[in-house]
Amino acid sequence: MLEEIIHDREKKCSEYETNVSAFPAVVERSHHIKEVIAHFDLFLKEEKKLSLVGRIFTLRDQGGILFADVHDESGKLQFVFNEKEIKDFPFIQKTFDNGDLIEAHGIPYETKRGEKSLLVKSARIIAKSLRPVPTTWYGLEDTEILLRSRYLDLLLHEDVKELFRKKALFWETIRDYLKKEKYLEVEMPVFEPVPGGAEARPFVTHHNALDEDFYLRISLELPLKKMLVGGIERVFEIGRIFRNEGIDREHLQDYTQMECYSAYENYDDMMKFVQGMYKEVIQKLFGTLKVRIQDADIDWGVSWPKVDYYEIFRKETGIDLSNTTEEALQKKSRELSIFIEPFYKKGRLIDLIYKKAVRPNLIQPCFLVDPPVEIEPLAKRLDSDKGRVARFQILALGTELGKGFSELNDPRDQRARFEDQMKLREEGDVEAQMIDEEFIEALEYGMPPAAGFGMSERLFAVLMGRPIRETVIFPLMKKK
Repeated sequence: MLEEIIHDREKKCSEYETNVSAFPAVVERSHHIKEVIAHFDLFLKEEKKLSLVGRIFTLRDQGGILFADVHDESGKLQFVFNEKEIKDFPFIQKTFDNGDLIEAHGIPYETKRGEKSLLVKSARIIAKSLRPVPTTWYGLEDTEILLRSRYLDLLLHEDVKELFRKKALFWETIRDYLKKEKYLEVEMPVFEPVPGGAEARPFVTHHNALDEDFYLRISLELPLKKMLVGGIERVFEIGRIFRNEGIDREHLQDYTQMECYSAYENYDDMMKFVQGMYKEVIQKLFGTLKVRIQDADIDWGVSWPKVDYYEIFRKETGIDLSNTTEEALQKKSRELSIFIEPFYKKGRLIDLIYKKAVRPNLIQPCFLVDPPVEIEPLAKRLDSDKGRVARFQILALGTELGKGFSELNDPRDQRARFEDQMKLREEGDVEAQMIDEEFIEALEYGMPPAAGFGMSERLFAVLMGRPIRETVIFPLMKKK
């Protein structure tokens, strides 16, 4: 059936092109449809000549008259083709189809039913639709189809267009906020000889000109901190990172992340800063700081409390992290039906238990602070407890929505932690961090005390109450 429709449309296209091109390069447009609707009465009174473009969504043939609902990005308008007004009406009637992009010239016209319209005097196809565009009446709601053919999703669903307008506003607000606070925006390399800044499995690629393998970056962190060594005191990047991991509601393999670093500040300063930034973003997106998301009423406007990692871990699991063993953590993992590899050590076990038994219970916005050093190789130790680090996570709706810390700037401590991570890699943990000698060398020149923070487009997905891949225009998917 589809093949027959395509064949028929290709035949119409060939017939049309005996006279003119069905894909012209130059298009005439005097107004957007939204402008015509807004000033319709004035244009009607003046009998203003209009040149409009758009896609035909419905085409109703009533013999000597064609009615077409035509959409451009700004709105929709009815076009009226009358054989009394158009000399090549039979040709239009024969060759125009739903889905065709057209250019039409005419004057404002109000039908007997009072519908605002364009009375067409002349028209032409500017891009022939060789495939029939589905309509919502036929129920194109299958998520897999819509994600594979996102252009159809955008075409048919105004709420999807609005979603991506909001996403643009989301990143625009974050960028403007950082620039207002005198952060310098930079672009760091995507290819790295050593992937660093996070615990994740990297993608590997080969650079032909250099004849070397490189990794796609899994974080923005280490190059940005080198900028602090170079005397740039406030710096940020919004860019793509790549992690060769699984897909779920909150994770993708390639996604956009923002990281910022500020010299001569600590994680308390950064907590105040990012709370202001988040509130500004949410206010811009929703017009309020009280938002209903995933059946929960979230109040972003209050001062977010600090939740001690050790206290909440003990409350939810019964385990005292200041006095526990790997054996106890392994036992708790089995009780929670968490799959564990033989090489998982204390830090990995704590993190897995936290994600299963603690994080889901943190619904209202808060800062989760001061975790054990084993789970954060890049944060500065607390002066009051060398077994813990000065790190915070923004938690809401049972998920992590950003992470920051007082940055580790002691090259000796950094080397020791990298070496611990390398031991984990040697035992089979492919997500453990690699030792980065160039970064340690940079630290040896002296990096000022600093605070850093990172967040990704997961925040936007959670705010919209959607799986993250539905908030990406063209998510990577398996071949058909």
